[in-house]
Amino acid sequence: MFRGGNTHTAQIFIGILNDLNDLYEISGVEVGQHFYWQIGGFQVHAQVLITSWIVIAILLSLAFFATRNLQTIPTSGQNFVEYILEFIRDLTRTQIGEEEYRPWVPFIGTMFLFIFVSNRSGALLPWRVFELPHGELAAPTNDINTTVALALLTSVAYFYAGLHKRGLSYFGKYIQPTPVLLPINILEDFTKPLSLSFRLFGNILADELVVAVLISLVPLVVPIPMMFLGLFTSAIQALILATLAAAYIGESMEGHH
Repeated sequence: MFRGGNTHTAQIFIGILNDLNDLYEISGVEVGQHFYWQIGGFQVHAQVLITSWIVIAILLSLAFFATRNLQTIPTSGQNFVEYILEFIRDLTRTQIGEEEYRPWVPFIGTMFLFIFVSNRSGALLPWRVFELPHGELAAPTNDINTTVALALLTSVAYFYAGLHKRGLSYFGKYIQPTPVLLPINILEDFTKPLSLSFRLFGNILADELVVAVLISLVPLVVPIPMMFLGLFTSAIQALILATLAAAYIGESMEGHH
């Protein structure tokens, strides 16, 4: 009995290691051609870096111009930024709690705004006008490497939150409500980033592919409603990932549910 139980547990841990290996190999997933840069000994997707820098520049410009001359009675630009901040603050407070949410507003806000602007840029900006030696520019979230990086950042954040709040007692959640569930509770922490990364990547890639196919077949009328639907979908995906990130952080600080 005991030896059989050990064998079953070993098989579960082997499955966990296989999941880790699959997560590592996700970065090799490619759709179409890509333009690469060689930085040191690493090969990186140049078009993803270019579009990511453009998105970051848009966000930094918005923050700079909207806050460079703050007024007691807000102007239109300041009103817009304050509305976004209030929305992100309410989202974080709802998921993490009144007492602990404030330090996490910048992280959740950065995740939400980067994903939101990245997704919108894929639908609104004419990336394909700019020619590259290989491949073409697209939304940063159209690349699996970006979504995996965002998912891993979320994982690091909720591990840090749990350890910072509860210390080593955080690991007690893995044997609750019974130690028999230890392998399953460990596996859960590896499936979370997989789920986050594939959800965002799959939805954004599918939306852009559908619009591209419709434009090639019916270039005038039909793609327009689909593009507006894509704008709505991109906003929903940013909201979902930010909400899940905040929920995971709140859960890690409160204990296992």
